[in-house]
Amino acid sequence: MVAHFRITPMKIRSIEAVRVPLPPRPAITPPRRAGWATDAEVANPMSRYPQVKRHRSLWTPRWESVYCKVTAEDGTWGLGMTSHGRAVAAVIEDHLAPQLVGEECLATGRLYDMMFRLTKPYGSTGLASYAVSAVDLALWDLKGKLLNQPVYSLLGGPAREQQFCYSTGNDVDWYQELGYRGFKLACPYGPADGLEGLDRNEALVAATRERIGDDCDLMLDCWMAFDVEYTVRLAERLRPYRLRWMEECLIPEDLDSHVELRQRLPWQTLSTGEHWYTPAPFSWAAAHRVVDLLQPDICWCGGVSACLQIVAMADAAGLEVILHGGGNTPYGQHFTYAMPGMPWLETFVGSPPGVPLEEAARMPGQAIPDQGWLVPSSAPGFGLEIEEGQLEPFFAAP
Repeated sequence: MVAHFRITPMKIRSIEAVRVPLPPRPAITPPRRAGWATDAEVANPMSRYPQVKRHRSLWTPRWESVYCKVTAEDGTWGLGMTSHGRAVAAVIEDHLAPQLVGEECLATGRLYDMMFRLTKPYGSTGLASYAVSAVDLALWDLKGKLLNQPVYSLLGGPAREQQFCYSTGNDVDWYQELGYRGFKLACPYGPADGLEGLDRNEALVAATRERIGDDCDLMLDCWMAFDVEYTVRLAERLRPYRLRWMEECLIPEDLDSHVELRQRLPWQTLSTGEHWYTPAPFSWAAAHRVVDLLQPDICWCGGVSACLQIVAMADAAGLEVILHGGGNTPYGQHFTYAMPGMPWLETFVGSPPGVPLEEAARMPGQAIPDQGWLVPSSAPGFGLEIEEGQLEPFFAAP
């Protein structure tokens, strides 16, 4: 006899922007040297301005992370996370929360569609998309807890036994020790550095290829720093080193340049999407075949619900999807693990050389790569090991 059961409808009781002040991890193993990101120059959109060129921390906003807590009628709660501080927290608390309270908890597709449409008066991209992402992720975490399933099971179950991870960063010798076989470099120099910058970029890529050999993959992250002409010149220089892809070379809003770059570099694998928001630009990219690989950030582009749409359109177009920074949150880990068309997971290595990954900062419950492979937590929801008592309201009560 087949057992039948009915899930009792459950309404949303509250949605809140919260802080999660996690205790710092005590230093145990001393580093051999400072990590590359501490003081390394990385090409970026502001590199043309000398006063802030040296390091991204000189101009990027100092907003904190924002968490979203969604609580069901029975007291069960889910937690989502995104970036950009009080501006995003205000969208969650002032606009999205009042509209969604009282809706069905498990109706994640309907709720995402509502949020996408609710944000139209001020634009669904950018900061609004960060807010939507936090709420959507919290709803999926809540759904997993209500159904007593890990989110990857709700998304169809594991697509593979374990997940291949690649490293991002320029301490490649350390990543090799950790067992990685795929390496993505941050490109140091851009158009503002002229021919000398081209020479230095080539030298970095050449030295890295020599270090890792021919049986490992090598990629280059260009972080919105280039124009079409510079990208073409750099790609021609780097062709002997067999880059698997060049990433986010152009300003994300300059769609015409994406078309031109594809035409001028038909042989080079191109990727982008980290700073695209909502599924709409990914749909455009797939339709116009401007890149080979789409890279949404699950905490920025609209959460699980948006990423499901992006993966579906990519699969139909024969494109790959690899989440930006997906290995650095349980959200990205669970989503990638369940998607057949997402063979790789990006992990930004946060520990300086010599410090084990177990000692690096991470979200409680977040799985750690082992020899370049990872399996997410099987606990309900996203497996976050955060207690309700650790949460604090983002905005103090009046």
